[in-house]
Amino acid sequence: MWVSVGVGSVLAVETGERIRELADRIVALRDAYYRGSPLVADAEYDAIEDELAELIAARPDLAPDPNPLEQVGAPAELHAPVRHSRPMLSLEKATKPEQVTAFFERFPGQSVVVMPKLDGLSLALVFEDGRFARAVTRGDGTTGDDVTMLVRALVDGVPDRIDVPGRVEVRGEAVMLRSTFLAYNTAHADKPLINPRNAAAGTLRAKDPATVAERRLRFFGFDLDTSDGGAAVGLEEGLRAVGVAGAQMRLCADAEQARAAITAIERGRDELDYDLDGAVLRLADRDAYAAAGTRSNSPRGALAFKFAAEEKTTLLREVIWDVGKTGKIVPVAWLEPVFVGGTTVTKATLANQEVIRARDIKVGDTVLVRRAGDVIPFVAGVLDAAARTGEELDIVAPTACPSCAQPVTEQGNSRELFCTNVSCPAQTVRRLIHWASRAAADIDAIGPVWIERLAEAGILECPSDFYTLTNERLLEFDRIGEVSAARMIDSIDASRGVGLRRALIGLAIPMASDGTAARLARAGFGSLEEVADAGEQRLVAVEDIGPKVAASLVEHLTRLRPELERLRAAGVSLDVREEDLPPVIAAGAPLEGKTVVITGAISDPRSGEKVARPTFQRLCEKAGATAASSVSANTDMLITGAGVGDSKLAKAEKLGVEVVDQGEVWNLLITAKIV
Repeated sequence: MWVSVGVGSVLAVETGERIRELADRIVALRDAYYRGSPLVADAEYDAIEDELAELIAARPDLAPDPNPLEQVGAPAELHAPVRHSRPMLSLEKATKPEQVTAFFERFPGQSVVVMPKLDGLSLALVFEDGRFARAVTRGDGTTGDDVTMLVRALVDGVPDRIDVPGRVEVRGEAVMLRSTFLAYNTAHADKPLINPRNAAAGTLRAKDPATVAERRLRFFGFDLDTSDGGAAVGLEEGLRAVGVAGAQMRLCADAEQARAAITAIERGRDELDYDLDGAVLRLADRDAYAAAGTRSNSPRGALAFKFAAEEKTTLLREVIWDVGKTGKIVPVAWLEPVFVGGTTVTKATLANQEVIRARDIKVGDTVLVRRAGDVIPFVAGVLDAAARTGEELDIVAPTACPSCAQPVTEQGNSRELFCTNVSCPAQTVRRLIHWASRAAADIDAIGPVWIERLAEAGILECPSDFYTLTNERLLEFDRIGEVSAARMIDSIDASRGVGLRRALIGLAIPMASDGTAARLARAGFGSLEEVADAGEQRLVAVEDIGPKVAASLVEHLTRLRPELERLRAAGVSLDVREEDLPPVIAAGAPLEGKTVVITGAISDPRSGEKVARPTFQRLCEKAGATAASSVSANTDMLITGAGVGDSKLAKAEKLGVEVVDQGEVWNLLITAKIV
């Protein structure tokens, strides 16, 4: 007997099966995440939730019971359960600017606080009559885990007592600072943590504080309840009153200001010591926020704007061992293309064979790839080794150089590999690219691809060969026209004034850093040849140059002596430049003894013309200042130009550093006749 089944019925069955599959997947992923062993990256989890939400919206009659989208966080079973005084909810997500506009339209006339969305573990801290009484995880949103003992032992930023009577509840995020994460992984290279967020979650689910004593966390507040309601006190002021730090908050009157604040937070995220995954918008008026009410699993008066994911999972297809400019051979992961950190990533670093061993990474694994800002993508680890099929392959380090086939050597505790053949073709190309880089000779018109082609043709073998190139020789190559050839030659000619410091950087001498080159330039050496002739004893006398660095300088500059002579013959300056010498401090130096940080675009008020930051920094040094690159507790003054980002200003405010507009400093420089 034939039974007729309509297309709609078939689709309904398929949709129902997909809904159940996604719901079960979410439950399993949440359980793994809150136990500190995530199976997918955040962005992939969000995509699964989004698909389920779309299917349920189209067919609400097929919604699973219970619906995991209406549940929050993790099951509360690892520690004693505690019921929250009010639900501790998730936030509605947004990824598009128009969703920010819609949020403001939902609450006309209301100002909104915009703050960073920290990527850690949500906690509720309860204080009773001034005494810290209890710390509870978010759990399922209704009931969480009592982690008071762990918070007392491991979390900084939680006061033992506060000067506020009655019951006070502070909600916020416990995060592992990036510096703590790095220090821990350095000390435990055999079993590193995969990322700061999961490290925070795992730390507060430990059975015993002693087992995770080195994993200190920090608490930042984002919400506040007091027994008297606290209606007259804003969120930021209220947190400050109870002695809890909150991430910097920006008060925005409209959607345009909020979008600008979100952009500023995203741009400054890489300068912070903790991870962000977005920005939170919340009604500034606490009464209005409470009156807005809640949905099933999120407050109506708040919105989470998610940034581009900095972590994704993908397939590790192959490992290539790459030879660098100093002969160091590093493993590079070739990946199934994945969009992460704002770009499509196909390659990522694996550091060295000890990192591969410690993280138990194999070819064929599904791995977590991380890219933050301009940082080179790296493989953080394998998410689920239990899911292996048996077809994965061990990563085997080479015994011979992949470029020249000469034997390799191992150095250091990390067993880093090196090719010691100075004529190795791969090293040659990398050294030429490095000479042409911005930090060295700055031959910007000839990119790495053309340098490699010229090297393959036998035209470039060492830096001095750049200065033998002619228009005619370049025009022999396909795809180099007269305009391009002229630009290349002009760029080469401009690089002849490279000077001692940048030439030393460009020669890529092992263990000799950019700082080494700067210290030698300021130590009285007049030329690169003088450094080559100095000998180890004189070099060690220079501040922060040790015996190993001195020996490397002597060895390699002795070998490179013929190359220095060829550079000189080509008209390349190897003499110290005035800009690299110690500044001559002006009499009555107005900035004497001050440590300054410069941020924003600098311009001369007399002409209105832009001034390069290094030039302005040099003027400040002549005025007696010591210039630093980042704001710290040792900074005396943050000098601001146009278009200043919020991150350095926020840090200066937090540390009590004086913020001074560039115009005031220019007035000091002009009055002291430094300019």
